This record gives sequence, C-alpha cells and structure tokens, in this order.
Amino acid sequence: MRKTLITAAIILTAVFNAAAQGRMTLKDAVHTARTSSVEALEAKQAFISTYWAYRSYKASRLPSIYMYGNLMNFDRSLTLLQNPEDGSLNYVSSNNLQNGMGLQINQNLTFTGGTLSLSSDLSRIDQFGKNSSLTWYSRPVTISYTQPLFTYNQFKWDKKIEPKEYEKGKRNYLETMEAITINVVYAYHNLLLAQMNNEISESNFENSGNMLRIAGERLQLGNVTKAEYLQLELRMLNDSIAINETSVQVREAQMVLNSLLGYDESFEITPVIDSDLPDIRMDYDLVMQKSMENSSFMLENELSLLNAESNVAHARASRGFSFALNARFGMSQTGPGFPEAYKNLLDQETVGVTFSFPIFDWGLGKGKVQKARAAQEVVRAQVQQSENDYRRQMFTAVSQFNNQRQQCLVSEKAMRIAAERYELTMHRFKEGNATVTDLNMAQTENDSALRQYISDISNFWMFYYRLRQYTLYDFITGKDLEIDVKEMIY
Repeated sequence: MRKTLITAAIILTAVFNAAAQGRMTLKDAVHTARTSSVEALEAKQAFISTYWAYRSYKASRLPSIYMYGNLMNFDRSLTLLQNPEDGSLNYVSSNNLQNGMGLQINQNLTFTGGTLSLSSDLSRIDQFGKNSSLTWYSRPVTISYTQPLFTYNQFKWDKKIEPKEYEKGKRNYLETMEAITINVVYAYHNLLLAQMNNEISESNFENSGNMLRIAGERLQLGNVTKAEYLQLELRMLNDSIAINETSVQVREAQMVLNSLLGYDESFEITPVIDSDLPDIRMDYDLVMQKSMENSSFMLENELSLLNAESNVAHARASRGFSFALNARFGMSQTGPGFPEAYKNLLDQETVGVTFSFPIFDWGLGKGKVQKARAAQEVVRAQVQQSENDYRRQMFTAVSQFNNQRQQCLVSEKAMRIAAERYELTMHRFKEGNATVTDLNMAQTENDSALRQYISDISNFWMFYYRLRQYTLYDFITGKDLEIDVKEMIY
C-alpha cells in the first residue's frame, strides 16, 4: 500500500529533516532570538541605562569630594572706592595676583534632607607696586550645614522610589525576553505550518493526479460519472494553485522568523516539530503568588502610589513657605607668611534662618495640594481596578494552558485517525468502493487535522511562555528567572 505524506509522525519527521543545514528546533530559535536579535539588544541597553541611573542614585548617597580654587588671577586696573570719612569717590590703582585652592567634602543626609560639608582652603594675595606686600589667608577647617525646613525632601523620596525603579528595570528586561520568546514561538510555528501546507499541496497534487488517472480508467468502464471525474480534475487544478500560494507563504514566514532571529533573508531555516510536551499542570494559587512576587505588575502599582504620594508632598511644600537653617563653624587666620597663616587660629561661627511665606496667594497653594490629592485618589482607584483585572487575566491564562495540553493530545490523535482514514479512502477508491466525494472529504479532513495539530502545539508553547512572562518563573525547573547583572554590564 502506498504511503502518503500525512501518515503523521513518520511523514512529519521525513519532511523536516530533509534540509539538515538550516534545521533548527524551537529551543534553538528561542536561544538565538534572546541573544542575537535586535529586540534583545534594545532590551539589554534599556536595562543598562536603568542600571547606571541606579548607580548614580547610590553615588549620590555617598560623600562627594571636590577640589576648587582660582590660579593666576591677575588684576591690574582702576577700582572705584568710596572714602569712609567724607564719602568721596576715587579711582584707586589695583595691581595684585591672587591664588587659592581648597578641598571640600559634601554628604547629603537622607533623613533630614540637609547637606553637611567639611572644607579646608588656603589663598595668597601678592600686591605689586609701591606698597607691595604678600598676604596668606587660611581656613584649615570649616564645617557647614544647610537644612531646608518644611520643604520637599527629595532625598527621602528618592530612597523609596529609586530602588524600586531599578528592580522594575530588571523585571522589565526579563519580561521583554519572554515577550521575544512568544513572538519567536508564533513565527516559528507559522513557518512550520507554511512549510507543512506547501508539502500538503505538493502531496495532494501528486495524489490527485494518481486518482485522476484511475478515475479516467473507471470512467471508461462506467464506474465513475463524468461529474465525478471533473470534480477530481478541478481538485487537482486547485492543488496546483495551492502549491504556488503556499510557496509564497513559506517565503514570507521565513523572512519574518529570520528578522526576529537577526538573520538576513537568504538564510534558510527548517523548523522541527516537537510533539514531546512537558507534563505540567498550572496551579492558580502558585501562578498568582509568583506573579505578585516576581513580575513588574505589583512594582508598577507600588511606584504609581509612591509617585502620587510624592506629588502630594511636593505640592504641600510648594505653597510658598520657605525656611532654611544655615550654620557654619570654622577656624581661620591671616599673615604675611605661610607659617603665620596657621598660627593662633581664630574661630568663626555663622548661624541663621532664612524664610519667606506668602501673606495672601488667592488659594494658589491650596489648589495645588487639592489637585495632587485628587490625582492620588484616581491612582488608588486605578490600582485597585488593575489588580482585579490582573487576577481575572491570570485565571484565564491558567485555564487556557491547562486545557491546551489535553487539546494537543486530542488533536494529535485526530491527526493520526484522519491520516489513516485518508489512506484507507484512497485504497477504497482505487478498488472502486469509494466515490470522489468521499475522497475529497477525507483529504480535506486530513489536511485540517494536521493544521489543527500544528496550531495547538503553537498555542501550547505560547500559553506556557506567556505564564512565564507573567510570573518570571520557570515551571519546568521550578526556579525563578534571574538576570546576571555583571555579565550584562561588563
């Protein structure tokens, strides 16, 4: 008995092992896309940008050291001065050279929002002309502190927000990788289906030709009507047209997959069907737990609430009230020589409070606060609604996946039954025990069953990777998905 293309697994293996050079499993395609595709590169660079933004935030929490000064500042000019005794104005000749240098350490205080500074500097003035002189001025140590009062504490809110933004960046990267995987799964099976349709068209054309030849012989004997013969001939013509159409579809699907994998359009890929599906059943409670722990969804909600709260605090601090405490303590001295500038140091202290506040602002400040509070309430309602929608979305995703594996088993069995029925119908037709209508119906059902099986396999992996995207959890290995930061950055 002649074997046809559609005899399930044996035929499928023969078809997709034909071109060994471009043979690629789904696992290989996913790995290639996650390491070499343009989308993967964009996701990596987006994470690197987030990483350095977080590093900048961490650096702002540490002491910063600055060197400052002015060198070779020469001044030879006429300067307008006022006589303190009679108030007259006179131009006085100025001819001097000034040099100075200092070192300062600043530390931002997160809890208070203030800035503590420690500095040390030394300057020298060389006076030229008739009354030439040399003067040194030293400030060996100066401690200063600036504390805004009743204002928006940027350091405090950054401490709450920036670590979450960084964590969100890591999770966004992992979720993007899973999104790339989902796209590859779809494109991979789309190419698989297109190549399968092309093989089906070629096989159907060959089988239709054979059946047409047999029908012609039976037409002469009167066992087949002219209408049945023409029906079979029409089927063969349609199969010939389908060969051209499916060839174009194969090329288009190939180019889409190549683009996702970072290959040029000339690279030929032969996908391989894998009917060995993992025996996994998703538990809704586990999926929700991992989703809440690992995905960016909860972090985005937390950040939305924090930003809304921060906006309210900023609006309150921007109502026009401004208070600041400034304090400075240090030692200083001056002298004609370098040693004298550090002898018998004199202490200096400066403490003061600056303030400003509106006497009447026509409700401007209050309006800003009320607007920020209203926006905060909207965010709270949106977060609550999004969490409800998210739970429903998780339930649907879990149900789809759990049903899909059984669907794959059923469609695989249906494919084998349809293939066997088609083969038996062709044999019966050759013996004169089946009509052309029976043959066409068996062929159509066989083609449909094969396409349905490929579609179900594709949906199984798409549902699986979508759940991985939601949870950032590998259900096969039982481990959370992780990112190697050092490998990506360096």
